Amino acid sequence: MSQQPDLDLIRDALSTSTLSHALKLIGDRWTMQILMGAFMGVKRFDDFQTKLGIPRRTLSERLKAMVQMDLLRPRLYQERPERFAYHLTHKGMAIYEATLMTWDWEQRFGENRIELPTRLVHKTCGHGFMPQMTCEACGEVVTLRDLDLGLKPNPHLPHDPAAPMRTPKVTVNDGAMANLALRMDRWTLMIISALILGCRHFDQIAQVLRISPPLLSRRLTAMIDAGLMTVEPDREDGRRRVYLLTAASRGLFPYIVLLSTWSSEHLFHEQSSIRPRHKACGKAFIPRATCGHCHDRLKAWDVRFETGETA
Repeated sequence: MSQQPDLDLIRDALSTSTLSHALKLIGDRWTMQILMGAFMGVKRFDDFQTKLGIPRRTLSERLKAMVQMDLLRPRLYQERPERFAYHLTHKGMAIYEATLMTWDWEQRFGENRIELPTRLVHKTCGHGFMPQMTCEACGEVVTLRDLDLGLKPNPHLPHDPAAPMRTPKVTVNDGAMANLALRMDRWTLMIISALILGCRHFDQIAQVLRISPPLLSRRLTAMIDAGLMTVEPDREDGRRRVYLLTAASRGLFPYIVLLSTWSSEHLFHEQSSIRPRHKACGKAFIPRATCGHCHDRLKAWDVRFETGETA
């Protein structure tokens, strides 16, 4: 008989995690799209709007919020009328490693390719590369299976049921953007996190995430349709169904853990309540994105991107 997860502990750990709190601020498709555009050299409002296809009002709201969070800094480049260019701050540059993993995921699992570089070149070693997630302590490449996940709720990041959260609707009419919206959606990433921590049934997921059954049902259906999850009868209780991760949803784990680490180090300055340990070296796991060729840690200014025309 399978071991039952401690739902109260998982609920408290997830709700006080740096991941959950970060996703309340940047857990939507447009914020990550703006960051990806900024790393590709986009700076001006009209260029963001043209390249991303984001509604102007939405873009204005997201840019304002990202300036308030100190991810972007506006610089006046025209006085009449006033026009600003948006430059990444130190905090914004630090999220590059997590952002890289969204590019990596798109290359491996994306079906409807959005406009992203087709090849990345590491200037330090001069080679094209695929980013990989490694352990800071020992330098080894790490996957989810290589980790033990300890839970210790953080009282300094309490759950706030009244906190405003954007939960945009994702429809098939969004085309390629629907898949991006689903992957960047706060609820999707939190559902994947709940499954990683041992929740398998609908009622378990609903309990640990404090999510309404109708909303959870819609998200699960969308995730199954997108290949991020499978569902099958419970072998121990045929009346219930079990939700399982796929290779595609496991492929989002590097993004999840690097985003959580970024928010711990640069946003909240608090240790997360989800504490992975690398089985191989026995050290607390601090993830880093490294070059698959030379294995050096990747920095935004050390990476050149190429399109299909220039590769």
